[in-house]
Amino acid sequence: MYKPQLKRIKLTILTWLLVIFTLSCASASSTSLPINSINEATPSDANVTFEYFEDADKGHSFESIIKLPDAQWTKTEKGNISLGFSHSQLWLRLNINNAEIKTKNLVFEIAYPLLDDVIFYAIQPDGSVRSLDIGDSKPFYPRDIEHPNMLFRFQLQAGENVDLYARIKTQGSMILPVRIWQENNFFEFAAKEQKFHFFYYGSLFIIILINLAIFFTLREKLYLYYSLATTGYILFFITFRGYGQQLFFPDLPAVNSQLFLSSMPFLALFSLLFAREFLQTKQHSRVLDMALRGMIYFEYFNMVAAVFFDYNTAVRISAVSAVVLFVVLFFAGPISWWAKRRAGVFFTIAWIPLTIGFAATAGRSSGILQNNFFTEYAMQLGSGLEALILTLALADRLYREREDKIIAQAANIQKEQQRLAIQRQLSETMMRDPITNLANRNRFEVLANTMFSKHKHERFVIFVARVTRINEITRTLGISSVERIFRTISERLNQSLSRMPGVVTSTHSPGATDAIFQLTGDTFGVLIRQNIFVKNREQYQSFTKKLSLPIEMDLLSIELEPLIGGALYPEHGLDAAQLIRNALVAMESSHNSTDHIRYYDHALDIYNESRLTLMSDLREALKNDEPTLHYQPKLNLKDNTVVGLEALIRWQHPKQGFVSPADFVPLAEQTGVIKKLTLWVIERAAKDLQWLRSIGYSGNMSINISAKDLLSERLKDRIEEILEKYQVDPSKIFLELTETAAMDEPEAGLIALNQLTSLGLKISIDDFGAGYSSLSYLKQLPASEIKLDRSLILDITNSESSRIIVKASIDMAHGLGYKVVTEGVEDTETYQLMKELNCDELQGFWLCKPKSLQDIGDWLSSR
Repeated sequence: MYKPQLKRIKLTILTWLLVIFTLSCASASSTSLPINSINEATPSDANVTFEYFEDADKGHSFESIIKLPDAQWTKTEKGNISLGFSHSQLWLRLNINNAEIKTKNLVFEIAYPLLDDVIFYAIQPDGSVRSLDIGDSKPFYPRDIEHPNMLFRFQLQAGENVDLYARIKTQGSMILPVRIWQENNFFEFAAKEQKFHFFYYGSLFIIILINLAIFFTLREKLYLYYSLATTGYILFFITFRGYGQQLFFPDLPAVNSQLFLSSMPFLALFSLLFAREFLQTKQHSRVLDMALRGMIYFEYFNMVAAVFFDYNTAVRISAVSAVVLFVVLFFAGPISWWAKRRAGVFFTIAWIPLTIGFAATAGRSSGILQNNFFTEYAMQLGSGLEALILTLALADRLYREREDKIIAQAANIQKEQQRLAIQRQLSETMMRDPITNLANRNRFEVLANTMFSKHKHERFVIFVARVTRINEITRTLGISSVERIFRTISERLNQSLSRMPGVVTSTHSPGATDAIFQLTGDTFGVLIRQNIFVKNREQYQSFTKKLSLPIEMDLLSIELEPLIGGALYPEHGLDAAQLIRNALVAMESSHNSTDHIRYYDHALDIYNESRLTLMSDLREALKNDEPTLHYQPKLNLKDNTVVGLEALIRWQHPKQGFVSPADFVPLAEQTGVIKKLTLWVIERAAKDLQWLRSIGYSGNMSINISAKDLLSERLKDRIEEILEKYQVDPSKIFLELTETAAMDEPEAGLIALNQLTSLGLKISIDDFGAGYSSLSYLKQLPASEIKLDRSLILDITNSESSRIIVKASIDMAHGLGYKVVTEGVEDTETYQLMKELNCDELQGFWLCKPKSLQDIGDWLSSR
């Protein structure tokens, strides 16, 4: 029972005696070299004690270096040295002893892949020398181990020792982390390291794909810059870690070196472009924007330097550039943050880990910091964190842009609501509609409010219905036909509803009953007792289905497509005005329902009263000279010269931010502010034209006016005073008004236009083709130019019918003696087509977007 244990004890004692004997022999035979004893207790990636000699003259060979006196060698026990950028040839030497009783397979590693020329020497116990010549500047194969680092495999029998030497030359950083591995442990570590790199590169690759997808969807260069900057990280670390040569260019070491040199300015360039676009530095910090632009220009130079300069010089330039880059971008985030830019917060947070990683990597490369896991992988970890944070920032940006679009859509709906409100106010001046003879909104509100006061505890529902296709029918059949349709609809509705249970009616004359009321030109209202309506719901549903059926008139089947909205008393309002309002809000969204009927829902009510204060703010803004003008050029298609500019107003509200002209100009027309606005634009445009003349611009200036301006008695005198004040030739001023505006007050408008042309001013008919005016009237106008509406050319490149219509419009205008300008040209194909169709001039984003005065001046000077 005890014999096996006794044998094991004896074997252990013999083993330790053998180890002690072996160590004694090794100590006696190799006292001149640092001895590193390897046994089972030795860490798997043990740092070793070694000696090094810096051969500044590069004059020593292996034969001479082994004879070098011990006093000239420098000993280190840290396991690594870092000399920064060094032109010297460096020699290492150490002794490895196997303190075990079994054979050991070992790996001598210098864990830095960017060493140009490394030769390992192993002096075997029998005196023979084995060598391995590898390096970053040489073909990858043959190597002892397929790995980017400098590796040398050797085997030691039990109790055996070996003297190891290594000679290193490189143009880059002399970083020498020296380790001795037991072979199986090295391969385990290498496998884990590859998993780390796979996760890192895979994550960045996914980020690149996501941002490229967003770029191709939105066409915003910000996402392209970010994708390319992230690609720069991948390219940099693949070449920096030596995987480029190992996996892609094993026989072309120069290619890997060149890619490494080019990856640094490539990464820096697109990081700067992304930062400038993401932080929008041009809008809030002129100095920071100039610094970023200067760095961008330098990185263009750096990319050229990486190709044509020698390796050492290119690396040093990139190192200096990287320091400046990180300093600039380190402060770019806080500066943008200080300017209250949300992007600045994300950028600052994202740049902190990358800056720490860069500092650690730079310190390791220059020899200031020792080589360890943190300094080796710090920049890679920092770049990964930066990529993650900036990806979250871009996601936040996308979300906020979507919210802004929703707000813009809500503003458009509010604009439409206000337009309808003004229209209703005008119709309320009469008690009945002159066409349908239906009672109007005033009568309806009186009836409803009377019922509410008499039956306070009873529930009612107000329905409003709108004929949605009335405009289309008007354009197709004409006004007289539409009036007949309305009379027919009104008679049928009134007769049908007066017989429906629960409908509240009003008797306005003997035998004449009002069951339906005309709230606006195309909107009708009806008041119903809610409890009776619920009991007869199926009958009402059948009635609304009949409303959606086409009506027959003049052998035509006409679909009206009514929308219906409802509001309940008292749930949705306590008076008729509020209930009508809420029913209209419900009606606006009823087209989404299957039966085109919807009840009011407060949660879906997006209207508010904030726009009502917009006009008083505009008056104050004009008084303080707050708006600005942007200018869009017009191109002569005969000789491709810029012959004109159109003045377009821009307003940055102090609280609401940028307010679109489409939001405030119609309100200005409705409230009378348009007259002050037009005169302000004319004076500013004349002043700006005077400055443009001073820099060589000789073309004309187009200014938009409205129908309200034509009715102003002092318009002619004020324009004359302004032109004289700024010494502007009247023949260089084009006053643009839409064809529908010209038709508002035909006789008065014609007189006003003739007075303006008597000054020498030119008249231009804007948005031609969007209205439905009389050609017989238009040809009486003293106009010299017609501008085709952008809607005419939307599909002109792929629609033959659109081409025919535009060609006919151009030929007709030329036949009447008008010059023709096409608006909204956004691509080269449309430009070429308009040239072929003999159009005179064009304007649009293809030529130039509207620019500020200074920018349009620079643009004109550059042509």
